Amino acid sequence: MSIVELDRVSPAANRLRVIDCDIHPAMTAWTEVHPFLARRWIDHLTIYGSHLRHAFSEALTHPRMSPDAARVDAYPDEGGPPGSSLALMQQQHLDPNGVDHGILIPLRWNPGSQRNLDFGVALTKAMNTWQVERWVRNEPRLKASVLIAQEDAAGSVAEIEARAGDPNFVQILVLPRTDEPLGRRRYWPIFAAAEQAGLPIAVHVGGTNGHPSTGGGWPSYYMEEHHAVAESMQAIVSSLVFEGVFERFPKLRIVIMEGGLGWIPSLCARMDKHWAKLRSEVPHLKRCPSDYVREHIWFTTQPMEEPERASHLTELFERIGWDRLLFSTDYPHWDFDDPRYAFKAPLSEAQRHQILFGNAQQFYGLA
Repeated sequence: MSIVELDRVSPAANRLRVIDCDIHPAMTAWTEVHPFLARRWIDHLTIYGSHLRHAFSEALTHPRMSPDAARVDAYPDEGGPPGSSLALMQQQHLDPNGVDHGILIPLRWNPGSQRNLDFGVALTKAMNTWQVERWVRNEPRLKASVLIAQEDAAGSVAEIEARAGDPNFVQILVLPRTDEPLGRRRYWPIFAAAEQAGLPIAVHVGGTNGHPSTGGGWPSYYMEEHHAVAESMQAIVSSLVFEGVFERFPKLRIVIMEGGLGWIPSLCARMDKHWAKLRSEVPHLKRCPSDYVREHIWFTTQPMEEPERASHLTELFERIGWDRLLFSTDYPHWDFDDPRYAFKAPLSEAQRHQILFGNAQQFYGLA
């Protein structure tokens, strides 16, 4: 729905309605997925444990990471990590913030970064079922993401095909720190399966591949680690464009999650400039890079930049495209964006409704 059309919506229909595209559920312990794992893998967890791609993986990317990367008020009274209590999520976020739908993005116990690929595939299946049984069936406002073990393309395709057509799932979740740049052909079967299933691929910050989190090595501070996620997302977008992913898969849709927004226009301008001079190296690209970004990629809002001049934020939204912005809160993390106060700029009711609700409703096909 365009902003002009939204302006005709009645005032009653313009109340605060929210589709939150980034909610992080958590397990209290591995035993939560035991009912969905074969005996072999329960024993594997007990004897060998999880084996990710670098030493600090199980303690989040940075060893401390502002304990659990969470709001201090998000710890359930009954114990467990933030995001593990549905009742608290409902009380603290879904009910007071007018959340019509929330998209689940499980991050901890990451199956996509397991060194043992067979275990990673088994864990994705279990965690996908866990999302449905533990969360979606108990709270119909929530929708799940299809977790995949992206380094095992065949296993990923099988899981995508198994979940295709299940209304509990609205997208496929990939973490950006893959073994190779995401646009490389080893990942193309995943894109083909996503296109066939009609599901978008959400690329959310996180994941581990054993490589430093920045191009210059391991950073000293959590602040650097947190900032570097935007750099990784720029690399993802560049790889998808220049490798010709969108030419090969013209119906593929990508959501870049929690990677910031300010870099998008400048990256598109740089890619266009270099393509104008070096396009002979990539004859498979039929259009300028920014066209592919504009047509195939959406972006979640959290964490958005907050410039001193509010007008600069609306100018940024204009350059990205109002219809390419999906609202997200990042609940229950410490940099959570409250939908009532998230936009430090004077948006019209139509613009606010479009970002908070309308774009995601259309993108995910939600009622």
